[in-house]
Amino acid sequence: MSAPDDLTPTELAELIRPHLTTGLIAFDVDGVLAPLVAHADAARLSPDVHELLSRLATLATVGIVSGRAVESLERLFAFPAELHVFGSHGLEERGAPAAPLDDDERYTFDQLEIIATRGADAAGDGAWLEYKPASVVLHTREADDARAAPAVQAVTNLGRMIDGAQVTPGSGVVELLARSASKGDALRALAQREGCDPIVFLGDDVTDEDAFAVMGDDDVSVRVGPGDSRARYRLADPTAVVELLGALVG
Repeated sequence: MSAPDDLTPTELAELIRPHLTTGLIAFDVDGVLAPLVAHADAARLSPDVHELLSRLATLATVGIVSGRAVESLERLFAFPAELHVFGSHGLEERGAPAAPLDDDERYTFDQLEIIATRGADAAGDGAWLEYKPASVVLHTREADDARAAPAVQAVTNLGRMIDGAQVTPGSGVVELLARSASKGDALRALAQREGCDPIVFLGDDVTDEDAFAVMGDDDVSVRVGPGDSRARYRLADPTAVVELLGALVG
């Protein structure tokens, strides 16, 4: 990974605008369309984002690809109906039933749940578990880091020892999946289904790096926030994303 090229919202809008009629314009949610907060259920979209996304969807094919479950995306954000909404890193799609776990995946899930439960106990007050159709997530953003950090490391190490499991660390979370998932695969499948090219994707977290890694030379990958990345470009923060949306639809 390396340092992406810093762009202003106006500069990035100029780069994206020629692709509006043919491309897929896709976003992660937390840290991109919504500022990061201590508790996942307290997250809210940045001001005007809902309206701006609705207007953008009249100009382009727009996707949401988040690590959140679709239920959480609908309950907290209720994205416009015109958007293609994928949750659980692409394992779920709004309006489509999630494939149930098979026997092997259910066995893997049960083992991961035990590990995550013990990890939450070890991390102490402020740690909690989130359940998704194919995974369990340990959240530690509100826990004491002195207890949470070793607990998360232990959960990560133990999870990686389970056959069939995928362990996905993030910002204050570690997710244990009984079925593998990739935002990159979800983006490529959506682009192919909708006949879109290139892909524009804005993300901020570890799992978004997996998507950046599979994007091609003609795609537009954008890291939101600081840090090295596989993305080619960077926007400063979620406020800059709002400015970008305004520039694209203005």
